[in-house]
Amino acid sequence: MDKRSLLFVVAVSAAYFGINAWFAPQHEALKPTQKPKEQIAVLPQVQTQEIAAQGTSFLSDGEEFYVLENGYQQLVFSTRGGALAEINLPLQNGSHPQSIVKEIDFDREILAQSPQNARFPLRPYHSATESGVQPQGALGGYYPLLRRPIFDANGAQKTSFPAEYYAFNVVGDDPAIANTIYKVTRFEQNLIQFEAKTSQGRIVKTFFIPQERNGPYCLQLDLKIDGTGQNLWLTSGVPDVELVGGSYSPLLRYQVTKKNVSDVETIDLPKKEIIQGTDIPLNWLSNCNGFLGIIADPLIELNAGYRVAQIEGSALPTRLSLIDARYSLYPPSNYPGYSTALPLKSGALSFRIFAGPFDENLLKELDALYDNPLENYNPEYVSAQSIQGWFSFISEPFAKFLSLLMEIFYAVTKSWVAAIILLTLALRVMMYPLNNWSIKSSIKMQEMAPKISALQEKFKKDPKRLQMETMSLYKTSGVNPMTGCLPMLLQTPFLIGMFYLLKSSFPLRGAPFIPGWIDDLAAPDILFSWGPPLWFIGNEFHLLPVLMGAAMYLQYKLTSQAPKDASQLSDTQEQQKMMGALMPGLFIVMFYSFPSGLNLYFMFSTLLGVLQQWWMMQKGKKLVTG
Repeated sequence: MDKRSLLFVVAVSAAYFGINAWFAPQHEALKPTQKPKEQIAVLPQVQTQEIAAQGTSFLSDGEEFYVLENGYQQLVFSTRGGALAEINLPLQNGSHPQSIVKEIDFDREILAQSPQNARFPLRPYHSATESGVQPQGALGGYYPLLRRPIFDANGAQKTSFPAEYYAFNVVGDDPAIANTIYKVTRFEQNLIQFEAKTSQGRIVKTFFIPQERNGPYCLQLDLKIDGTGQNLWLTSGVPDVELVGGSYSPLLRYQVTKKNVSDVETIDLPKKEIIQGTDIPLNWLSNCNGFLGIIADPLIELNAGYRVAQIEGSALPTRLSLIDARYSLYPPSNYPGYSTALPLKSGALSFRIFAGPFDENLLKELDALYDNPLENYNPEYVSAQSIQGWFSFISEPFAKFLSLLMEIFYAVTKSWVAAIILLTLALRVMMYPLNNWSIKSSIKMQEMAPKISALQEKFKKDPKRLQMETMSLYKTSGVNPMTGCLPMLLQTPFLIGMFYLLKSSFPLRGAPFIPGWIDDLAAPDILFSWGPPLWFIGNEFHLLPVLMGAAMYLQYKLTSQAPKDASQLSDTQEQQKMMGALMPGLFIVMFYSFPSGLNLYFMFSTLLGVLQQWWMMQKGKKLVTG
């Protein structure tokens, strides 16, 4: 959990659900996983045809690029390493209606500010559907899942891009293996095959998109190593940066089976060193940037362990560094990359590869597609992305429940904003008894405030006597000051669950509300922007957190019954007045860079709280006596 998220959870859990009363008149076990051999797709029975080199080399070392594409992926293969140099995901539009990846502000800004880096593919390429070399790719229209080289305005590559960072390259102790130039021996609309001789033997790599029983954003790699295969690894590539809730939150996970029970583990992000993992073969290894990523699923049991490495951001810059580069809004050094790798062995190997959005419904669809009850097998890809953070064991079940409600509301309204508002209302209704309980307690405490103040004045020189008399007063009045805190504690799991749901729910990514202001419910709203960044607020003004703070201040002003004469304020009332002034400002600071969907929820929740408190104030006497 990042520092800002932790601050949020601690501060809001203690303050937000209690603010109504304060301002009032006072690792999961999974199904056993085994790799059923019949799950491996069979290559089309097409006669192998060797392809002669076409055209001139794009780079001095003979590197060339070949493209396979469908409605979900544009796969750009390099002859250097026989690996994936780019995985570009089509944005949802008229040409690719089946894609669930929406355009976001970063896509639009990079296209406008650095069009030479918004080409897909990035460099000249061969296509199975077109003859000759295609000089340049499409301008925009795709999301680059992997980090790519950065080009300047003159078309010159600014930084080197080692092939060991390509996806599904075979690397080893000998650095030359990763940079081996492969020969393309087959190239068809849904298949490409590479072959090379390395210091450790002959390697044949066949990437293909199965035509049967193949899920969205999936492909398969068949790998044959004629040699020792010792100390060889298959890389994942380095996903580009996504900001989730305003922060960079990559997530690395793997699944293993222990005593016939499958379990998912989260890998601690390394600093610079390489981590070698467990003594148990992995079922799959996941590399996610928070919203999208890669799952490498070996369909034949491998050797035990895994590797994870951090790559300095300056060595492999994120595409975000292109945005307002002269102001260094997103310094590359702040965004290191992470690469994972699976161990290899000699012989024939096969891998299912998922490269796309970590959307819960999509991953569940894949789990159902690849489920095999006869083999007691289910990949459980959905567990590659779940609630993160120190409080996840509390918040995850509540977040799942709230997610289900939000999806139901979306199915009815076809609007994510309407779904958030209805979810806010539903949560308020569910929490109504607890809020009533809390406000009843605060009303009773309000009535006792003059008596408490009189005791404080009478026994101000005798603290022990004051404590005894105060407790006696509580007892005779039938009031327990702790009862106001219990409802807050009971509501905290829902608060944390709502926070994580609206912070990292993939369907909200790129979902608009008011074009030109709220274009992405998973990102902060932008009312207007300017050039040079300012401290804390950057170069964008976010209005929603300010409106939320104003709603909180309104809540305090409408519900506070403190005397206007400051000399007549009790100690408790003085504290209430101070909190009424400070709390809205504190929440504006905490929420300033949070997603607009989360800010909309808290703003509407606060306004509903104002209505509830006003109504209960009108019924105050009945609440006290009832």
